[in-house]
Amino acid sequence: MRGTGTVVKTVGVEFFCYHRDRPGSVTLREELREEHWSYMDRYAAEMLARGPTLASDGDTPTGSVHVLALPDPAAARAFAFDEPNYQAGVYRDVMLRRWRNLLGRTMWDFPGGRDGGNRYLVLGLGMGQAADLAVPPGRDELIAYGPLLSDNGAAWLGTAVLVRAPDPGTARAVLTPGRYAGVEVHNWQFGGRPS
Repeated sequence: MRGTGTVVKTVGVEFFCYHRDRPGSVTLREELREEHWSYMDRYAAEMLARGPTLASDGDTPTGSVHVLALPDPAAARAFAFDEPNYQAGVYRDVMLRRWRNLLGRTMWDFPGGRDGGNRYLVLGLGMGQAADLAVPPGRDELIAYGPLLSDNGAAWLGTAVLVRAPDPGTARAVLTPGRYAGVEVHNWQFGGRPS
């Protein structure tokens, strides 16, 4: 497990990967837990953030977020689609986008630590002119923040944020209103092997 101050091995390009669970796949996900963690262990040095999204009960997984640095889009696709849960049918779909780490740190360097407060994944799906390309005020609550980009990095496709906030509405407010085709807010928690 990584701790505060961990140096990330820079190997190329940053990517945001969000596997969304297929309804009814919780049992299969549980059966594959060790295979999933073993697979992710191979990417520990490249990982910037990771963790499950959760249903409103705060316990049932609904997806998996992984933000990592890899050599190129082909390596990112291999990471996303060779993953054991994907191969076994746990996931219904995958969002894989190039990403830029505007905070310049990993989730393990988040000053707020692993626990305490509500954590959210906020996805702004882009439309029109790029928005939110600079880190907003109140960065102390941001765990990860950056634009979603096309494979070549030229086109802005949206923004992905991991944030600590008191509620989903406050988490959503991190993004500029009216600048996105849609905004999703998901319960999220720090991931990785339990201690």
